[in-house]
Amino acid sequence: MGMSIPQYLGQMDIRKGVVGLATGAGFIYLLYKAIRAGIKCQPPLCTASPICIARECTGPGERALPQEAPAPEASSVGGPKGLAVERERHGRDSGELRRLLNSLESKQDEYAKSMILHSITRCVYLLEAEASSCTADDINLVGFMLDDKDNSVKIQALNTLKAFSGIRKFRLKIQEHTIKVLELISTVWDSELHVAGLRLLNSLPLPDYVHPQLRRVMPALMEILQSDYILAQVQAIRLLSYLAQKNDLLYDILNCQVHSNFLNLFQSTQPGSLLFEVLVFAERLSEGRNSPHYRAVKWHYNEQSLHEALFGDESRLADRLLALVIHPEEEVQIQACKVIVSLQCSQDVGVRPSSCRPSHSYFNSGE
Repeated sequence: MGMSIPQYLGQMDIRKGVVGLATGAGFIYLLYKAIRAGIKCQPPLCTASPICIARECTGPGERALPQEAPAPEASSVGGPKGLAVERERHGRDSGELRRLLNSLESKQDEYAKSMILHSITRCVYLLEAEASSCTADDINLVGFMLDDKDNSVKIQALNTLKAFSGIRKFRLKIQEHTIKVLELISTVWDSELHVAGLRLLNSLPLPDYVHPQLRRVMPALMEILQSDYILAQVQAIRLLSYLAQKNDLLYDILNCQVHSNFLNLFQSTQPGSLLFEVLVFAERLSEGRNSPHYRAVKWHYNEQSLHEALFGDESRLADRLLALVIHPEEEVQIQACKVIVSLQCSQDVGVRPSSCRPSHSYFNSGE
């Protein structure tokens, strides 16, 4: 318009009067000051504090740079080399991961610990050589954070352990924290914590000595599966599918109590990712109960059990499966067919009926 903001404010004063200046013009002036302040402001000086380390500042006394535009530094091989991952690419240890771990050892508040753990997780994924040079003591240090009173610290610690689990030599050490992770999942009702904990468990082979604890947390896993948080549901069903292949845990899963609307998980309106995992779970349960080892025993189930919801006389699973055969997603269609075949095979070999109700054929010859 060719006018400066003060000129524009002057015209506003003339046209609108004192009231207009106090409202509309006053607001514009405040906005003008805010914009100027934003243009003039500079990032704070970086210090040796844990917060600055977690933000990946270049060094004490230097300005922290925006995360999306890290400062390049001169490289003998040519090109910018500001990121630690770039330094590692040229065979140099940035020392960044070690600085973060050392910082975590000192007493920090919850916010600082959470930020440091988040940065450690990123470094483990990006700096493979530095992560591989860490020790069992470093894993114990991160595992110690699972006892923190703040849930955000627990979640970040779980994510960090998940990152370290990608390095083979740390898996046995991380397994030592399995019982603690199961305890957190079953006692803290926090969806993000559930996702982080279950992702960690799904990345590890679970040793036999944790099976008693797994039996105790089975109701909690089933509750998470029936919650309305998709990410947690998918992780829970993946773990349950894995456990369903363990002979000594299959009955505990099948006899676990579920809600009366459990079969809603098989509705075609559910996200395809969740539907696929639920169908895989159903197939493994069907195959497990069809095995000679399982059929050798006459099992007793409670009336609200998962077994009765899926395989009982009043189950409507067959209707849900037939509807999924025409699901828009091909992998869901295929998996639904696999479950149907598995159920029919179980009838052909004569699976022993449950003690609650007699079994029946899910699909007659016409279907």
